[in-house]
Amino acid sequence: MEDIFSSLATYGYIALFLYSLGGGFVGLIAAGVLSFAGKMDITLSILIALVANFLGDMLLFYMTRYQKGDMMNYLKKHRRKLALSHILMKRHGDWVIFIQKYIYGIKTLIPLAIGLTKYDLKRFTLLNLAASTLWALVVGYGAYLSGSAFMKAYEVILERPYIAPLILVSFAGALWLYLSQATKKRKPS
Repeated sequence: MEDIFSSLATYGYIALFLYSLGGGFVGLIAAGVLSFAGKMDITLSILIALVANFLGDMLLFYMTRYQKGDMMNYLKKHRRKLALSHILMKRHGDWVIFIQKYIYGIKTLIPLAIGLTKYDLKRFTLLNLAASTLWALVVGYGAYLSGSAFMKAYEVILERPYIAPLILVSFAGALWLYLSQATKKRKPS
């Protein structure tokens, strides 16, 4: 167990950066808990996740805006989710940039959808920076402050290993149900 913590302390920041390019929610929670345990630094973890999350969304926006032809093959596979992203943008406006940081499944599609529109690059950059900062602070410090509860839950899972797959299957099922309902083809009234 100590070897795992040692490896995480050594390679954890690199893994956090790479994972945060595409979202990083779970990675930042893990870094917060490891910071609580004294194996990582919470300030550095939050800063790394913030920068990577910001860069990841900017890259998605930029690729869709300026490499639209190459991105269209990828986007064809996700038409319904892309349509949901456009609906969320119309319904919530600029707030969708903040909201999308917390919703798994559409987190990467919102910057892609915004990149397809004529949304101002400077405005997106500023809002994305603010949203990435808020996301990193809320998730990072939230996990750090909840470190004790996470450690107790980890101990319970070690004692009863059958609980972890049940939680994972429940979470994956709920996510699948949400996305299938949100992107379901509706019959005209």
